Amino acid sequence: MMQLSLRTYLRIATVCSFALFVFSCKSAKVISDGSMDDRLSAKSVVKAHYQNKLEFKTLTGRVKIDYSDGEDEQSVSVSLRMEKDKGIWISAPLGIVKAYITPDRVSFYNKMDNEYFDGDFSYLSKLLGTEVDYSILQNMLLGQALFDLRNDKFDLSIGKDNYRLTPKTAGALYKTLFQIEPKNFKMDLQQLSQPLKKRLLEIKYENYQLVGKEAIPNEVSILAIEENNENRILLEYRNIELNRDVNFPYNIPKGFKEIVLE
Repeated sequence: MMQLSLRTYLRIATVCSFALFVFSCKSAKVISDGSMDDRLSAKSVVKAHYQNKLEFKTLTGRVKIDYSDGEDEQSVSVSLRMEKDKGIWISAPLGIVKAYITPDRVSFYNKMDNEYFDGDFSYLSKLLGTEVDYSILQNMLLGQALFDLRNDKFDLSIGKDNYRLTPKTAGALYKTLFQIEPKNFKMDLQQLSQPLKKRLLEIKYENYQLVGKEAIPNEVSILAIEENNENRILLEYRNIELNRDVNFPYNIPKGFKEIVLE
């Protein structure tokens, strides 16, 4: 099995890093039998989505990552640890590649190439053309909307398997689409596109699993297109547990060469 390089991990983090903000309101979760209800309004679907926001302190497990950029295909299984709003830690087998992301820092190292990257989110923000912060990555991984849907008004259409939300007023820079599944009111699909810049980000969520009372994506499929470049990433979560004690062992080895991104 091939190991992901440090640059590949950075590309994965880049693709994953489109944003939404974390909201802390607590209310009863809304769970249905999974059937569509044509009596619901767009506002009620949005409200149910935020009522069902994942509540946890820590998350641990393993993630199988399949990555393709049209030329290379790679696959690796990594250990994942997350402390809500504080840190995301990823380690490949034998610690050959590690990543540690906090609200202020993005850091990776690769023992195969004796290289490391250590910086803030400004590079990702510039690359994607939108503000990127820690909550972007955290919430995208958990099946939350890219934007705060409560700040906009949407038209609602009822599909066979999901509720489809489209903005009543089209954005000047972005076009967005959100599809919400009817059982846990979590994201089924979301798209963000910039037609003038030939950019598309599409995220699909498959087979939500219940861990305790919380619905967590089982698979996240990411498609990122920019002009003629296409990246595909499939994340498959395994052995997920919530609220275990966690630590984040991470130290950049001495003597490694720093990767400086222009």
